[in-house]
Amino acid sequence: MRGDTASKGDRYKWVALSNTTLSITMATIDASIVIISMPAIFRGIHLNPLTPGNVTYLLWMIIGYLLVQSVLVVTLGRLGDMFGRVRIYNLGFVVFTLASIALSLDPLLGQSGALWLIGWRFVQAFGGAMLMANAAAILTDAFPANQRGMALGINQISGISGQFIGLLLGGLLAAWDWRAVFWVNVPIGVFGTVWAYRSLREIAVTRRAKIDWAGNVTFALGAGAVLVAITYGIQPYGGHPTGWTNPWVIGGLAGGVATLVAFCLIETKIAEPMFQLGLFKIRAFAAGNAASLLGSIARGGLQFMLVIWLAGIWLPLHGYNYVDTPLWAGIYMLPLTAGFLIAGPVSGYLSDRFGPRPFATSGLLLAACAFTGLMLAPVEFHYWVFALLIFLNGVGSGLFASPNTSAIMSSVPARHRGSASGMRATFQNSGMSLSIGIFFSLMIAGLASTLPAALTSGLRSQGVPAAVAAHVAHLPPVSTMFAALLGYNPIQHLLAPSGTLARLPSHNVAVLTGRQFFPHLISGPFHHGLIIVFTAAAIMSVIGAVVSLLRGKQFYYDGPDDPGLRQSPAAALVPASDPPMPNGQAPDHPADAGQPERNHPAAGSV
Repeated sequence: MRGDTASKGDRYKWVALSNTTLSITMATIDASIVIISMPAIFRGIHLNPLTPGNVTYLLWMIIGYLLVQSVLVVTLGRLGDMFGRVRIYNLGFVVFTLASIALSLDPLLGQSGALWLIGWRFVQAFGGAMLMANAAAILTDAFPANQRGMALGINQISGISGQFIGLLLGGLLAAWDWRAVFWVNVPIGVFGTVWAYRSLREIAVTRRAKIDWAGNVTFALGAGAVLVAITYGIQPYGGHPTGWTNPWVIGGLAGGVATLVAFCLIETKIAEPMFQLGLFKIRAFAAGNAASLLGSIARGGLQFMLVIWLAGIWLPLHGYNYVDTPLWAGIYMLPLTAGFLIAGPVSGYLSDRFGPRPFATSGLLLAACAFTGLMLAPVEFHYWVFALLIFLNGVGSGLFASPNTSAIMSSVPARHRGSASGMRATFQNSGMSLSIGIFFSLMIAGLASTLPAALTSGLRSQGVPAAVAAHVAHLPPVSTMFAALLGYNPIQHLLAPSGTLARLPSHNVAVLTGRQFFPHLISGPFHHGLIIVFTAAAIMSVIGAVVSLLRGKQFYYDGPDDPGLRQSPAAALVPASDPPMPNGQAPDHPADAGQPERNHPAAGSV
């Protein structure tokens, strides 16, 4: 009888792993799938996303999904602790699938059509947040401690790889029909929903509590204000290339930070807070999340920079038409995804045996070396050099992500795993959103200092009138960047409003709109911006590696208040001087840190 029970438990953990990996991959694919398919989507709703009044729609289509998830994952993880992680997770599958259907059926055109898509993207992100907030907690409940690194590694790396798979999938589907970008989720969502409701079960003991309305509202307002301000900080304002001087942006950042400070104070006064601040007294949890935030900031904007580099410069120089460059950029970035897929599960498995610290730390250091190599590479690189560098970057991120997630989730009491999973996802998603703002702002600043002179000289050499050349050269670089990102011919886009191309000789028009003029023109300014961006990413990775090194050795929480676990000898070694955890529970203590599972008789009995 005991053998049958063990066999069922063993089967269940693999069901949980496969279902949550499917859901997380689906949710993260949709974070990036619209980037490459954006031209087809906006053509489908008859809206030019690059005209000044429409750039906002473009940004919200890209960043809004991440913003909603960043704000909501903690709340939804906490609700999973209170009402059942599987229940909230399963509902997330339903919401995500219904939103995908609504997105594919957009009946409107123009700005109304864009608002429809943005609104339902928010709903889709809400469903994705339900999945992301509880998937890691479900896996941590299902797997014994000596296998969590492997399980969470597969799940985490599949999710991160989904961001890059989305680039390729978006290009392929958009070439057929823009609605297929959203249709693809429907059969996967229906299958995953039925499978989840039939197969997953609650293992952890739920603890009903009052909803922390004050904490939920202040966190949503504070985090939302900061991330929205960052989104608008990318856009030009008052003659400046970016919007960081916009009073609304400054006010949003200041007000958001002040609200988050108030949120932290509120959470210390509430018996059942949404955000378990006491968990940060656990060194492994605090250091793991800090390293995750820094690594996510370093990695988050990478895909945008690489797509612009490939689509705007390298691919046209090698004979690709601008309209095809976004798809081929996704294809040429496959070594990055391969690095994730190879390193993630391997590092997760090895970290179960040898601890997470050496793998997580060396992963961030390897990523820093790859960023340095990309910074030093010429704009017109040999592809094998580029492929090797992005592959190493993927390997570094894979080495870091799996052990770091396992260390975070294993260090907290079982009854707080939903909240801890949401907090971990918040740091990761917020890092992505911050990275986009930081990377784009740094790149735009670099271009703004060097591009106008190069653009003026190049346009004048092909007969463009001085006044038109000067006007075009001093347009905000963000428009040029988005044109390259989305597969538009940048020079044709910049000169079209003035009608200049119609008045120039055909030879000059052919040169200006050809595949060589713009890449050669922007190579110098763009490389200047790349140096700034990748230097910042390398510094973030090194700081993250230092934080990761300070996490201490791996340990597993097995305190006496942990539901379903019996007290092990390690629990008796917690010194009385340690600070108490929320609700009076004992803190974790790395008394037997780094020991394999056989020395943790309680940890594997979840």
